[in-house]
Amino acid sequence: MIQKLSVGEKTGYALGDLAANFVFQAMLALQLDFYTHTFGLTAAQAGTLFLVVGLGVAFLNPVMGMIADRTTTRWGKFRPWLLWTSVPFGIISVLTFTTPQFSPGAKILYAWITYILLRVIYTVNNVPYASLTAVMTQDSDERTSISSYRQIAANSAGFIVQSLAVLMVAFFGRGNDARGYQFTMGLLSVLSVIFFIISFFVTKERIQPDPLQKTSLGQDLSDLFSNRAWVALFLVTLFYFAAILVRGNVMLPYFRFVAGNVSLFAWFNGFGLAALLLGVSLSTVVSVRVGKRELFIASMILAGIFSMALYVISPHATYVIIATEVLRQFSFGLSGPILWAMMGDVADYGEWKNARRATGAVTGGIVFALWAGLALGGAIAGWLLSAYGLVSKADVQSVHTQTGILLTASIYAGLFFLAAAACLFFYPLTREKNQSIANELAERRKKAPAGPTAQK
Repeated sequence: MIQKLSVGEKTGYALGDLAANFVFQAMLALQLDFYTHTFGLTAAQAGTLFLVVGLGVAFLNPVMGMIADRTTTRWGKFRPWLLWTSVPFGIISVLTFTTPQFSPGAKILYAWITYILLRVIYTVNNVPYASLTAVMTQDSDERTSISSYRQIAANSAGFIVQSLAVLMVAFFGRGNDARGYQFTMGLLSVLSVIFFIISFFVTKERIQPDPLQKTSLGQDLSDLFSNRAWVALFLVTLFYFAAILVRGNVMLPYFRFVAGNVSLFAWFNGFGLAALLLGVSLSTVVSVRVGKRELFIASMILAGIFSMALYVISPHATYVIIATEVLRQFSFGLSGPILWAMMGDVADYGEWKNARRATGAVTGGIVFALWAGLALGGAIAGWLLSAYGLVSKADVQSVHTQTGILLTASIYAGLFFLAAAACLFFYPLTREKNQSIANELAERRKKAPAGPTAQK
């Protein structure tokens, strides 16, 4: 059954990911460098912070999914959370990238408090937002299209943050990076609040669970772990985001200490993210022909190979480094929309298999894997740099440390991408299976008692 959405609704929904990714991309590309080079934490302290808070708050994701599933308002189950969290999200984002004039001990405490708050508000906002993809339409290909829009928006935010943020910090700070980070994140946070509110107003929830459906926490968890597609996607997501953060967190140190030219970071990310956007824009067209699973596997294998290629490239071969990143990001971009579209397919599979729909629980569980992967990746990056002897706030690092930065950005990150590819071989949903499930669920819903309809 085809259920097309307007370009306006897809674009409005995508603005929510643009808003979230102003902060998410800053966490990926800037936060480790911010903590070690500006704020004053050691690499080991930052790595421990990422792991402990990341894993702790990750458990909030499935809980938030279950809360969202049980939310009942005239706007639906998931949309209201965009409105409710928009302003707190903006305020906490600025505070996290603020460097207070405290004692060293107090600064560590401040970093922990603000990072915990940021991760909590991000989860409360992002799990309902991600769940919206599955309830805006029941058409599998249309979900991929929606996900393409949001990935273009998300990676546009990545382009802005990774290409311009360092320059913005320098412009606003004028020699004071602490002030520069605060002003840069302040500007991005104001935009985030505006875009979340727009996304709330222009989207609509169309798929509602059976009003007679009865579930419990235990039943939700049992359904998840008996869902083979969900388990496979959980593991894929874990390695996928660990790979992103292992690599993303060390590229700025790579250009600062290995290549010896931090200004190249903006060019590297600018060309790479432009290629990523091209990959994202082609994802729907390609996946319709070859299947989501098959395209995702190819994307991860190529991303792993091109990541590892950095190890054999001279750090002064600027054009080769950028060209390799263009190929890596294009390959990686092909997978971007697919992951989020798969969440809706997995929710359909669970409903088809168990006669119960728990979109928020499915999404929350996968987003748990996302944040666990980020926590793992961030911790590994921080610990590896610490093990290789990174000195906080230093302008020069030893040859041993430079080698560690290079290995982390290339070989270690590449292995995580390849692990994600391996897990995809256990994902059971083909294009034909998705369509069969969607058709059968549409017939079931026609026979179900009418429930309350969410208002736009």
